[in-house]
Amino acid sequence: MVATDFDSEREYDSDRFRARVLHESDAQKVVLGYFEPGQFIPVHAPDSDVAITVHEGSGIVREGDRSHEVEPGSVVVVPAGEARGVRAETELEATLVTAPPPGEAAHEPVRRGLAEGTFEPE
Repeated sequence: MVATDFDSEREYDSDRFRARVLHESDAQKVVLGYFEPGQFIPVHAPDSDVAITVHEGSGIVREGDRSHEVEPGSVVVVPAGEARGVRAETELEATLVTAPPPGEAAHEPVRRGLAEGTFEPE
Protein backbone atom coordinates (compact mmCIF):
# COMPACT_ATOMS: atom_id res chain seq x y z
CA MET A 1 0.00 0.00 0.00
CA VAL A 2 1.17 3.52 -0.82
CA ALA A 3 0.16 6.31 1.53
CA THR A 4 1.49 9.80 0.87
CA ASP A 5 0.34 13.33 0.10
CA PHE A 6 1.02 16.11 -2.40
CA ASP A 7 3.17 18.06 0.07
CA SER A 8 5.51 15.13 0.75
CA GLU A 9 5.99 14.33 -2.93
CA ARG A 10 6.08 17.91 -4.29
CA GLU A 11 8.97 18.55 -6.65
CA TYR A 12 8.95 20.95 -9.57
CA ASP A 13 11.34 20.99 -12.52
CA SER A 14 11.91 24.24 -14.40
CA ASP A 15 12.47 22.34 -17.69
CA ARG A 16 9.31 20.21 -17.82
CA PHE A 17 6.42 18.85 -15.79
CA ARG A 18 7.36 16.46 -13.00
CA ALA A 19 5.64 13.07 -12.71
CA ARG A 20 6.00 11.22 -9.42
CA VAL A 21 4.89 7.59 -9.91
CA LEU A 22 3.20 6.34 -6.75
CA HIS A 23 2.05 2.96 -8.00
CA GLU A 24 2.29 0.91 -11.19
CA SER A 25 0.90 -2.53 -11.94
CA ASP A 26 -0.37 -4.32 -15.02
CA ALA A 27 -3.80 -2.86 -14.26
CA GLN A 28 -3.10 0.79 -13.42
CA LYS A 29 -0.57 3.56 -12.93
CA VAL A 30 -0.99 6.36 -10.38
CA VAL A 31 1.05 9.55 -10.83
CA LEU A 32 1.20 12.86 -9.00
CA GLY A 33 1.88 15.56 -11.59
CA TYR A 34 3.54 18.87 -10.78
CA PHE A 35 3.46 21.58 -13.47
CA GLU A 36 4.86 25.08 -13.48
CA PRO A 37 2.89 27.69 -15.49
CA GLY A 38 3.05 26.88 -19.21
CA GLN A 39 4.31 23.32 -18.75
CA PHE A 40 2.31 20.53 -20.37
CA ILE A 41 1.81 16.91 -21.32
CA PRO A 42 1.44 17.03 -25.12
CA VAL A 43 -1.82 15.87 -26.67
CA HIS A 44 -1.61 12.17 -27.48
CA ALA A 45 -4.05 9.23 -27.68
CA PRO A 46 -2.77 6.15 -25.83
CA ASP A 47 -4.77 2.95 -25.53
CA SER A 48 -5.62 3.50 -21.85
CA ASP A 49 -8.26 5.33 -19.85
CA VAL A 50 -7.13 8.26 -17.69
CA ALA A 51 -8.75 10.06 -14.78
CA ILE A 52 -7.21 13.45 -13.94
CA THR A 53 -8.08 15.10 -10.63
CA VAL A 54 -6.78 18.62 -9.97
CA HIS A 55 -5.55 19.28 -6.46
CA GLU A 56 -4.15 22.81 -6.85
CA GLY A 57 -3.83 25.41 -9.58
CA SER A 58 -5.53 25.91 -12.92
CA GLY A 59 -5.06 24.80 -16.49
CA ILE A 60 -6.54 23.07 -19.49
CA VAL A 61 -7.23 19.36 -19.99
CA ARG A 62 -7.87 18.27 -23.57
CA GLU A 63 -10.40 15.53 -24.18
CA GLY A 64 -10.69 14.83 -27.88
CA ASP A 65 -11.73 18.10 -29.53
CA ARG A 66 -12.86 19.65 -26.23
CA SER A 67 -10.76 21.73 -23.85
CA HIS A 68 -11.79 21.79 -20.19
CA GLU A 69 -10.70 24.61 -17.93
CA VAL A 70 -9.73 22.94 -14.66
CA GLU A 71 -9.21 24.11 -11.09
CA PRO A 72 -8.99 22.46 -7.67
CA GLY A 73 -11.64 19.75 -7.43
CA SER A 74 -12.00 19.30 -11.21
CA VAL A 75 -12.07 15.74 -12.50
CA VAL A 76 -11.74 14.86 -16.21
CA VAL A 77 -11.97 11.27 -17.42
CA VAL A 78 -10.77 10.47 -20.95
CA PRO A 79 -11.39 7.02 -22.48
CA ALA A 80 -8.73 4.94 -24.19
CA GLY A 81 -7.85 6.03 -27.72
CA GLU A 82 -9.18 9.57 -27.21
CA ALA A 83 -6.72 12.45 -27.53
CA ARG A 84 -5.72 14.00 -24.22
CA GLY A 85 -3.22 16.49 -22.84
CA VAL A 86 -2.69 18.74 -19.84
CA ARG A 87 -1.41 22.34 -19.84
CA ALA A 88 -0.87 24.43 -16.71
CA GLU A 89 -1.91 28.08 -16.54
CA THR A 90 -0.62 28.42 -12.94
CA GLU A 91 1.35 25.99 -10.79
CA LEU A 92 -0.79 22.88 -11.14
CA GLU A 93 -0.86 19.69 -9.08
CA ALA A 94 -2.95 16.74 -10.18
CA THR A 95 -3.41 13.01 -9.76
CA LEU A 96 -3.37 11.06 -13.03
CA VAL A 97 -4.62 7.46 -12.95
CA THR A 98 -4.25 5.42 -16.14
CA ALA A 99 -5.69 1.96 -16.69
CA PRO A 100 -3.99 -0.01 -18.01
CA PRO A 101 -0.66 1.84 -18.00
CA PRO A 102 0.34 2.93 -21.52
CA GLY A 103 3.30 1.16 -23.10
CA GLU A 104 6.53 2.79 -24.25
CA ALA A 105 5.28 3.32 -27.82
CA ALA A 106 2.38 5.41 -26.47
CA HIS A 107 4.88 7.79 -24.85
CA GLU A 108 6.66 8.59 -28.14
CA PRO A 109 4.25 11.43 -29.09
CA VAL A 110 4.73 12.85 -25.58
CA ARG A 111 8.53 12.75 -25.87
CA ARG A 112 8.36 14.33 -29.33
CA GLY A 113 5.99 17.09 -28.20
CA LEU A 114 8.17 17.90 -25.20
CA ALA A 115 11.32 17.99 -27.35
CA GLU A 116 9.60 20.28 -29.88
CA GLY A 117 7.84 22.36 -27.21
CA THR A 118 4.42 21.74 -28.79
CA PHE A 119 1.21 20.99 -26.89
CA GLU A 120 -0.92 20.25 -29.96
CA PRO A 121 0.01 17.57 -32.48
CA GLU A 122 0.34 18.57 -36.11
